[in-house]
Amino acid sequence: MLVVSLGGSPSLRSRSGVLLDRSRYWLLEHGVEVVSYQIRDFDAQDLLHARFDSPRVIELLQQIENADGLVIATPVYKASFSGALKTVLDLLPERALAHKVVLPMATGGSIAHMLAVDYALKPVLSALKAQEMLHGIFAEDSQITYGEGTAAAQLAPVLQQRLDEALEQFHSAMARRPKPIGPDDLNERLLSSRWSI
Repeated sequence: MLVVSLGGSPSLRSRSGVLLDRSRYWLLEHGVEVVSYQIRDFDAQDLLHARFDSPRVIELLQQIENADGLVIATPVYKASFSGALKTVLDLLPERALAHKVVLPMATGGSIAHMLAVDYALKPVLSALKAQEMLHGIFAEDSQITYGEGTAAAQLAPVLQQRLDEALEQFHSAMARRPKPIGPDDLNERLLSSRWSI
């Protein structure tokens, strides 16, 4: 299995990035290959001028095409998800998430921002035709504590449990999703099938 991880924070140190890192480690431990992107990996001019032919955007799209799922995380700004993340998503074609399982996550200062996942991020992901959208995770900033120096960030136990459960569901959903049949495979199946009239 292959998963694309996409982070919406422009900061090197971000709580949404911590959620993505934890998700990546969990998935790797369960035999899933993970390719990670952050919005800061994309040239600002490419995003600002909507350059669909940007090499980095083309690379992201190719990885998504090959992926079984997408894990996406964003900080909440002004009751919505990151504007820079929206510009990246706007460069993807309409059916970019067809046949994909998507796990959306967000972090914010208070529980008041919790609905940003359902009312801001999920509609955009649905417009990209995600096959299956899992229940999103919202984490309050206070539930993620940065470690001192090189120490790893810590998640509140309740958040860690929710994240583990969501990743279990994500992994199961990818395992059971129907695989698209390529034209050559479909033709071979039709030719080798026994037909009766």
